[in-house]
Amino acid sequence: MNHIRNFSIIAHIDHGKSTLADRLIQLCGMVSEREYKDQMLDNMDLERERGITIKSQTICLPYHGQDGQDYELNLVDTPGHVDFSYEVSRALSSCEGALLLIDAAQGIEAQTLANLYLAMENDLVIVPVINKIDLPSAEPDRIAGQIEHDLGLEAAGIQFCSAKTGEGVPELLEAIVKYLPPPKGDPEKALEALIFDASYDPYRGTVISVRIMNGTLKTGDTIIFMSNGATYRVEELGHFRLRREPSARLTAGEVGYVVAGVKTVSDTRPGDTITLKDNPAAAPLPGFREMQQVVFSSLYPVTTDEYEDLGSALEKLKLNDAALVFQKDSSAALGFGFRCGFLGLLHLEVVQERLEREFDISLILTVPSVKYLVHLQNQSVLEVDNPSYFPDPASIARIEEPYIRATIHIPERYMGAVMTLCLERRGENTRYHYPMPGRIEFSCELPLAEVIYDFYDRLKSVTQGYGSFDYELLDYRTSDLVKVDILVNGEQVDALSQLVHRSRARERGLAACERLKEEIPRQMFKIAIQAAIGGTIIARETISALRKDVTAKCYGGDISRKRKLLEKQKAGKKRMKTVGNVDIPQRAFLAVLKSDQ
Repeated sequence: MNHIRNFSIIAHIDHGKSTLADRLIQLCGMVSEREYKDQMLDNMDLERERGITIKSQTICLPYHGQDGQDYELNLVDTPGHVDFSYEVSRALSSCEGALLLIDAAQGIEAQTLANLYLAMENDLVIVPVINKIDLPSAEPDRIAGQIEHDLGLEAAGIQFCSAKTGEGVPELLEAIVKYLPPPKGDPEKALEALIFDASYDPYRGTVISVRIMNGTLKTGDTIIFMSNGATYRVEELGHFRLRREPSARLTAGEVGYVVAGVKTVSDTRPGDTITLKDNPAAAPLPGFREMQQVVFSSLYPVTTDEYEDLGSALEKLKLNDAALVFQKDSSAALGFGFRCGFLGLLHLEVVQERLEREFDISLILTVPSVKYLVHLQNQSVLEVDNPSYFPDPASIARIEEPYIRATIHIPERYMGAVMTLCLERRGENTRYHYPMPGRIEFSCELPLAEVIYDFYDRLKSVTQGYGSFDYELLDYRTSDLVKVDILVNGEQVDALSQLVHRSRARERGLAACERLKEEIPRQMFKIAIQAAIGGTIIARETISALRKDVTAKCYGGDISRKRKLLEKQKAGKKRMKTVGNVDIPQRAFLAVLKSDQ
């Protein structure tokens, strides 16, 4: 056990985490020049294109130290985005140490701090690493001072490297062996294995990633999941190299995989504890909780005959993504679809792109919403994530919506613009301090519903790309929310209904009406597009009628002849309006929904 090191690399987005992992894999001789490609641990095309890690990976690196000893380094890679923070916390709890990677040009960002606090909560030994020292704009000495001053980490332990060129990476491998502690645990005790991730293999079922805390696990053992009591027989276990390498047993301190004929990923929950049925552990490992979906949206196929395909595509995605939840949904305007729950807006985008790419399905998404708690007059509480299920306002006592604490790191000059943006989005309890000259750490409590639209895009715009953002869920608070309905020719379009704060209702309603006016083709009669709260119209746009020139044949003559023809036309249009219905094209829905996203 003294020759094992379990560690993770934590960093803000785009600080070079995947590149450093590539260098470590190359230096440990895991991959030949011919087989090497960038981002070795990122399997999805989407991860490569966006440069983000969506699905975390693990790899076991053999390393021959300068002291002549052979070591086993288990790198537990983590996703970098705030949406996946629970998965990051489970991966960190399976390690003893972490490399805190910081860009030599950009310095400490919002998620650098958020991930550092997560690592500290798990009592990990932190080795600060300043990366990208080869950049012309790199200021490693200034960043080292920042680390010592802001984070309270000793300057003597800071490692300097360039993951791109490989400079300083051999010294970093030695630092991992020297500074990070070996795992603790007793191979003779009852088995306690922490599940920190799972992926789906179409031939073998779920491949469970585990860290053995205590005890020994062998092929053929009967295991039990402590959260749901399910029992399985171990078919294969082993270590993660570039491919899975089977072995006879996994003992305390080791990280590896278990294949036990588990049919779906959702049965294996990150944070759960595996123990032996014959000799169970006394209690599960601490920290387990169910994943919380915070953003909800309905997915509809553009062509209704793709509904079955969309259902099977979601089932297949669910095999690989335990956090995705969905149920059947229907809409008078869009037909049949599915109401889905996501961990955040990035998770929603990833699922949408994977459905469109991997399964070739064109989708319409409804406006993303969050889960509201509606307290009724009869003391009962409803959870509402879909405007269609909003109860009668007369029966509502109060409505509560989720709030988050946003932490924003910005250069000092953007303070005014960011404060204005937060106040526009109903921000409160704003605080700020200067972690270093010229930089501000700004924190603010915001309603989650205001953040899931275009807050991040707006933040990047007003700070010219320098702002970084991280958030954590706080609690539910009472709020004045209303349901805004969109009426076309007097008919309610259920797919475009939204739950919004009363102060933003007219603005949102007007924006939707303007988009629909641009997209709906003109008819032979006038079409009124209205936004309403209950029976009160708050915004309106009118699409004027196509009009045939009925007076063209009257050249000269009395005005009463012309008027008679125009009145006859007017009466015909009035009758046509009462019986005519307006077909709203799919692109009109897309235009309204995109403007809100």
